Amino acid sequence: MPTHSFLPLITQAIHAPSGHNTQPWRFSIQGDAICIAPDLRRALPVVDSDNRELFISLGGAAENLVLAASEQGYATQVHSDETTGNIRIQLTRQDIPSNPLATQITRRQTNRSLYSAQRIPDDVIAQLQQTPSEAGVQIFLYANGTPSYTQIGHHILQANALQMKNPAFKQELKTWLRYNKKHQDSTRDGLSYATFGAPNVPRWLAEIAMSFAMREAPQHKSCQQQINHASHFALFTLEQNGIPHWINLGRTLQRFLLAATAQNIAHSYLNQPCEERQIAENMAQALSLNTLPVILLRLGYAAPRPYSLRRKLADVIDGEIEHPF
Repeated sequence: MPTHSFLPLITQAIHAPSGHNTQPWRFSIQGDAICIAPDLRRALPVVDSDNRELFISLGGAAENLVLAASEQGYATQVHSDETTGNIRIQLTRQDIPSNPLATQITRRQTNRSLYSAQRIPDDVIAQLQQTPSEAGVQIFLYANGTPSYTQIGHHILQANALQMKNPAFKQELKTWLRYNKKHQDSTRDGLSYATFGAPNVPRWLAEIAMSFAMREAPQHKSCQQQINHASHFALFTLEQNGIPHWINLGRTLQRFLLAATAQNIAHSYLNQPCEERQIAENMAQALSLNTLPVILLRLGYAAPRPYSLRRKLADVIDGEIEHPF
């Protein structure tokens, strides 16, 4: 199969979300397979010390690729190496139906705005609850106003306070902030000013404003508002830790996000309590879970925000691109 025929699949794959939009992946085309490898130069050693969220991101990229392949008439087989985390996706031409979630890949976005507080209908929540899960992954949905939702909210605020008191956490976060359009366009990664609804101002001014915002009190207020205005929390848990399980969660998470996008439901991460080990354990106990909390989302309704940029294909593919498009 010619190399260039797989490039559109990789273009779709890189629309997966990643922590701080680091885009920690490398792609290679090996005959009739596409391989995804972790780019550990883009790891987040403070907030993601074991690279759990990094491998979840790779799982999301793999799921996007599988879905996009179905649109192009490819059946896929996915294999992940439990030691390296490399993912190999074998592609075979077959007459198969395309998965409708593929049409949502470029529509999906992490929407960091304040949601409308409108309640998601129960039948839509029931559909999301039925998202097909990879082995060992469980999805729990909690409605605003329930005791469990309130419990999760308390753990979010506790974990956020810990992170805001951690200078290393804040320094790592600042490294990935993109303060204005010029800064954003030069890197095509990281957390863009536009996705937060911030104005395009000189970088020195944006840095002052962000330093003021990145303190415990303003962040506490922001988190509380996000909690109050969301419709539901979605909590993803795992029965076991380890690279293959994280990749499985990433694939399941991406299906869920695309299904939510198809229903015009916004989502954003409130993952602080999952990133602080003791708080994660306390939250699991409070919710009577016997599995490990790994990813926490808020769900609701909101107007779209500007999209985070993605790096060019030449920057994420190993080897030359013979026929770029």
